[in-house]
Amino acid sequence: MSYDIHLFSRETKLKAQKQGQFDFFDDDKNFEPFTDQQIKELMERLTDYGYEFIRKDEFGSHYSHEEFGISASLANNGLYFSTSGDEDDIFEMGMTVSEFTDSGEFEKYDPQNGGWEEID
Repeated sequence: MSYDIHLFSRETKLKAQKQGQFDFFDDDKNFEPFTDQQIKELMERLTDYGYEFIRKDEFGSHYSHEEFGISASLANNGLYFSTSGDEDDIFEMGMTVSEFTDSGEFEKYDPQNGGWEEID
């Protein structure tokens, strides 16, 4: 079983909260795209965090972190992290995604843990 955590633009989170629809995530048109600059910065940050570029295809750029067994896919509208059920890998992935929100441009969405991360 895999564990997934996503990173979206702040605008996507605000839109999701405003719409409040159960099926918000089922329609790609609901997601606000990243800017070219944000994509560039996310690619650099993944590399800085030890993620290795694997390939690029129609779905985005794909990365892997060997040490933690985490994969990441950077699309135009989200950064999608996934790992197996290993607790250490899940913890590391969750911390990484939380750190990616430090600029205020991005928001963490953890579907297995209640949704949007709220920091008080």
